[in-house]
Amino acid sequence: MSVLSGKKIVLGVTAGIAAYKTTFLVRLFVKAGAEVKVVMTPSAKDFVTPLTLSTLSKNEVHTSFTNEDDENAQWNNHVELALWADLFVIAPATANTLSKMAHGTCDNLLLAVYLSAKCPVYYAPAMDLDMYQHPSTKATFTTLASFGNIQIPATHGELASGLVGQGRMAEPEAIVAFIENDIAKNLPLRGKKVLITAGPTYEAIDPVRFIGNHSSGKMGYAIADAAANLGAEVVLVSGPSVVALRNPFVNKIAVTSAKEMYEAVHAHFDSCNVAILSAAVADYRPVSVASEKIKKKEGSLTLQLEKTEDILASIGKIKASQFLVGFALETQNELENAKIKLEKKNLDLIVLNSLKDKGAGFKGDTNKVTFVTKDNKVVPFSVKPKTEVAKDILEYIIAQIHA
Repeated sequence: MSVLSGKKIVLGVTAGIAAYKTTFLVRLFVKAGAEVKVVMTPSAKDFVTPLTLSTLSKNEVHTSFTNEDDENAQWNNHVELALWADLFVIAPATANTLSKMAHGTCDNLLLAVYLSAKCPVYYAPAMDLDMYQHPSTKATFTTLASFGNIQIPATHGELASGLVGQGRMAEPEAIVAFIENDIAKNLPLRGKKVLITAGPTYEAIDPVRFIGNHSSGKMGYAIADAAANLGAEVVLVSGPSVVALRNPFVNKIAVTSAKEMYEAVHAHFDSCNVAILSAAVADYRPVSVASEKIKKKEGSLTLQLEKTEDILASIGKIKASQFLVGFALETQNELENAKIKLEKKNLDLIVLNSLKDKGAGFKGDTNKVTFVTKDNKVVPFSVKPKTEVAKDILEYIIAQIHA
């Protein structure tokens, strides 16, 4: 999956012959999983139609502040468009528009959106050779760089004038690749390996029955997705779960029992930088497993149980430089028990949640957690979607490992 997946992109199209290529660019952004809204300068409509771009983006294309054909239509709010965007990409970016961007001229909707943008701005120049080499254009590039705008360099090739040289807009595939690489290199977990456990474990009684718990795996899967989106190499060791991964870059290892999870975690722990063990591992398993289904009989059934492997404690004993995070689901003496677990298992952070808290615990889409840190700080959070809790956990880890 592309790092553009889930991103909101405003594509600005200006009046250059390369505007026809934006039909391919929109398709590539959408294919990468982005949502695209197009803003065109009025003259850009001479090169590519708004109808084409709206069909491909599945969003209305904006070319002016108002719809002149409908006196009752609402105005196109440039601030709203700018704040909606995660990325603003201007392609093609003509010499005229680039000069206006550099000098703060605001005579159309596209420039108004640009001047209101808070997100990263990428631009792909497209102009003839002499225009590209003109000192004023070079000065414009320098000014835009000082604003933090990111240039997607023009390429060498045949130009609309028939000349051959620098000034040809980068091809749509190259534009997408440039943006993806630029985002990826700045991701805070790029180059880090993150090991995550999720879900329950099932401890077999016979071929049909097992000892398990109500964990859905939603919390661990949310952490795995978020970590991959931040650039990490993610290994997710998952017990039985019906939760779907949204990020195909996550390496999922499916296991069933505590023993299988123990072995998978130890296989990857030495090479990881961060380990987040959110799985609800069964504490006990049957001493013996029946080879055939146990038939129902009169009276009671007695099972002899033995302790399962303590995965968290086992890697806490051997950890070197890894940042180790554990979870604690408690029903009484929550904070005291979490602090004991933090120290006993040699953790850097423990994420505490209580079944007594509304919105916390198994199966739900929300959680209410408290961080207990290695230096004994207690940081409570309000009820949040598990996707947001995952971001809180990773933000804390990133701050610590980059400190």
